Amino acid sequence: MSPPILLTFNQGSSTIKLGIFALHADGPIRLGHGEIDLSRAPLALRLVEDGKATEIALSARPGGELHAIIDEMLGWLTRHFGLNDIAGAGHRVVHGGDRFAGPTLITHETLAEIEALVPLDPLHQPQSVRLIRAVAHLRPQMQQTASFDTAFHRSQSDVVRRFALPRALFDEGIKHFGFHGLSYQFVASELARLYPDIARGRVVVAHLGSGASLCALEGGVSRDTTMSFSTLDGVPMATRCGTLDPGVVIHLVKQRGWSIERVEDVLYHQSGLLGVSGISGDTRELCASADPRAKEAVALFAFRVSREVAALANTLHGLDAIVFTAGIGEHQPAVREAICSRLAWLGVSIDATANAANQPRIDVAASTVAVLIMATDEEQVIANEAHSLLIPRQGVARATA
Repeated sequence: MSPPILLTFNQGSSTIKLGIFALHADGPIRLGHGEIDLSRAPLALRLVEDGKATEIALSARPGGELHAIIDEMLGWLTRHFGLNDIAGAGHRVVHGGDRFAGPTLITHETLAEIEALVPLDPLHQPQSVRLIRAVAHLRPQMQQTASFDTAFHRSQSDVVRRFALPRALFDEGIKHFGFHGLSYQFVASELARLYPDIARGRVVVAHLGSGASLCALEGGVSRDTTMSFSTLDGVPMATRCGTLDPGVVIHLVKQRGWSIERVEDVLYHQSGLLGVSGISGDTRELCASADPRAKEAVALFAFRVSREVAALANTLHGLDAIVFTAGIGEHQPAVREAICSRLAWLGVSIDATANAANQPRIDVAASTVAVLIMATDEEQVIANEAHSLLIPRQGVARATA
């Protein structure tokens, strides 16, 4: 008898990333992964199995609800894998606030608590809520779980998590939360498996993609991170501004007469690499461009990332390794080189040939700081956490070799 299937959903602002796993008692085993780009018309599910990609046209259209899209996708997957039903679904949820310190089964009560956190993350949280609701509407008996990006950073001290604001605001939840936690959790586990000596030390992980942040790990535990109260903070991103003097917001509202909605749109969607270059938020396009504005945008990004590496090294009282991950971190040698060249004073030195080839380790022998490239896998973390919650409730066969 085939093992039941577990689906994982990694909802972005305009995409749905899908993981497909066989649910065994000793762990979820990946069968494939897929993605739906909600900004594309007509919609399609791009599915990858055993390295082979298939594109499945969808007749559903994007809208306020995802019911039709998810219904069509679930129906196709059920037929394709020969299933009577799908055992469960695990979701990435960006914000868990102070309520969620780990994964949870989704109930009416927990979903209401997740939805109550929408004001803390208006970009991602509403998308997760509508996806959970769509699955619940279509498969009301299917168990769902939530894995939270903020949970990994609950190990940080209050000194790190506090803003220099009145104490009452901290008690009311105005604090550093940190994000990309599922990615950092995966990297920490892979470091422990592949490089145990490095994993026990002081490591800065740079999750550099369209959304970007850095995290300071000590023995695999989060001690500091660059994103704080919102996903706007830290280093500049594809379209988000990164750290900004709050006086700029006050000036735009009071002196320029901007509405807060206009400010929000500019900071989230018109800033970052796109805003500085006026060309694109994609580092691949910027690195390939001869336009001086593109070069300045990349230089600014590298400067700000390197500055944050140094700041996080201060939190850790030293630095033993840097790990680059996510789209830019894994695949953009020119960006990594620009960052590392600014950190030579910290003992960082990389091999140009290894860097150009995206090899797993790119530091030279003389470097006092190890420099690694590591693929992240948030869907695997979601699957592992869903497995831990669902297996005790189901009889599932153990995987065979």
